[in-house]
Amino acid sequence: MWFDESRLDDESALAGSDLLLRSLAESGARVRRAASDAADAITEAVGRSQDSRPRAVIAAGPDSRLLRAVLEPWCPVPFVAWPGAALPGWTGSLDLVVILAPERSDPAAASAVAEAVRRGCQVVVACQADSMVADHAAGRWATVLPIQSGDQLATAVVMLDYLHQIGLGPASDADEVAEALDAVAIADSPHRDLAVNPAKVLAISLADANPLVWGGSVLAARAARRVAESIRRASGRSALAGDAEHLLPVLEATRARDVFDDPFADDSGDLRTVLLVLDDGADDPVGREQLTRLRSAADSRGVRVETVEVGNGSEVARYASLILSGRYAAAYLQLGLVDD
Repeated sequence: MWFDESRLDDESALAGSDLLLRSLAESGARVRRAASDAADAITEAVGRSQDSRPRAVIAAGPDSRLLRAVLEPWCPVPFVAWPGAALPGWTGSLDLVVILAPERSDPAAASAVAEAVRRGCQVVVACQADSMVADHAAGRWATVLPIQSGDQLATAVVMLDYLHQIGLGPASDADEVAEALDAVAIADSPHRDLAVNPAKVLAISLADANPLVWGGSVLAARAARRVAESIRRASGRSALAGDAEHLLPVLEATRARDVFDDPFADDSGDLRTVLLVLDDGADDPVGREQLTRLRSAADSRGVRVETVEVGNGSEVARYASLILSGRYAAAYLQLGLVDD
């Protein structure tokens, strides 16, 4: 495999990736549509929740950790992320169970919903109205927030809006998240050439690299895992995401770069290590200290550091911007890689 950067501005090559790039560009629209579709159901669910505050909130399903990352610093009651198919043994009628199920067929989420209904919990599930999960959410205290697409972020934004309205989470305005996604889509549009397109520039930087992806805040760290996953799928290469203590040994074990090395004399095909930093602007002294250590280790080994920065906005909007920026870069990386 080799990287042909001319393909990133070639209209015929871009046409071959039109479906993927169009899906990325429509991310903001999916968030707006999901918020509109679920508005009435959210109002109904909020009305049910006004009588009393739950003893605890249990987020079930595979995306429960995203809710935990947003809610833990804010939620006034105990919050538990439970990604398995069952619920904690102590869960009962005093508790609120929330579930994100963007996939139409999700047996694990359906099992968790059915168990929550059986125990008499208040259940709120964001899913497609004709999905397996919705079929299991038939109960007196169960509410389905209908989602038309299987977009994970749009599903999460709908649930976070509900949790904010009942006083269990921070503000998460769907329009703000959608506007942040639209801004990324404009900046990284395939119609913008290499000179002014940050995603294409990042794709070129990753063309001959095995990236180590790091995010300082809790949400940026989660975005790092999603971006690394996108890079792995796009390139078939290893892309690691982790905390500073996990990435530092990899950086320190990297062979130091010699300025006198002839890059054309080495035909081993080894890929270079690159540190990719996702910066969501969080002012965290621990994160700053970890970034300093990572940059110092990278500089000592001659490892290049690339940074993706996002602007102002809510935590969820900045998280969404980081993920979409990384996915655009992964899409352009996949487009530029061709068989020899």
